[in-house]
Amino acid sequence: MTDLSTLLDDLRAESAELDGLVAGLDAAGLATPTPAPGWTIAHQLAHLAWTDRWALLAARDAEGFQEAAAGAFEGGEDLVEAGAAEGVGQSPEELLGRWRAGRTELAEELTKAGATGQRLPWFGPPMKAGTMATARLMETWAHGQDVADALGVERVPTARLRNVAHLGVRTMEFAFALHGLPAPADPVRIELTAPDGTLWAWGPAEAADRLTGPALDFCLLATQRRNAATLALHAEGPTATAWLPIAQAFAGPPGAGR
Repeated sequence: MTDLSTLLDDLRAESAELDGLVAGLDAAGLATPTPAPGWTIAHQLAHLAWTDRWALLAARDAEGFQEAAAGAFEGGEDLVEAGAAEGVGQSPEELLGRWRAGRTELAEELTKAGATGQRLPWFGPPMKAGTMATARLMETWAHGQDVADALGVERVPTARLRNVAHLGVRTMEFAFALHGLPAPADPVRIELTAPDGTLWAWGPAEAADRLTGPALDFCLLATQRRNAATLALHAEGPTATAWLPIAQAFAGPPGAGR
């Protein structure tokens, strides 16, 4: 496992890379449609800011988070869509300022939570600071991919992808449960080629079920940014083969995919 300080450094670096893509955009640029249906670049950034705000509440006031989360779903409103819509119509200065301030504050709060071993409540199971940092990095990378796609930018993959891949591996049983499938009975060996050509591996080496390919492709799959049929991933065995089209590293119901 990566230590919290390194995770937070990776989160800052991932955020800074996305910031570099959007810092010069005017209002028209922020209104550029992204591959996510109905979402512009402004929606993507506002979603990140909105999620950081919930994470901040979880870190600062666990009881307040639980009360707010319980009440938020009572009206039947789609909270994710509402949070993303907060960015529409905001000036670039307002939207970017809100996102930058929130992510900076969250890194500070996660450092404190890590020092005390505090578990943060969430919409799923409570999590430690390191898991929250990994989840925020995964979301930042995934929504950053949407922004890059919208702008026609090809990002250079980095070693930070290991955090995204790790979460994609950890959520295998979660993905099966989301689709109403029984938990996998057999272990899966995952072997991914890192951006620098080295091997990242999870699971027992002797496992009959295997999933192999580029780490970038696995991360694109697990965040549902690309369709499995377009990726250079290879599955062997019934469990790995069943997992390939349903892999999902993020919380919430399975989406329509790409």
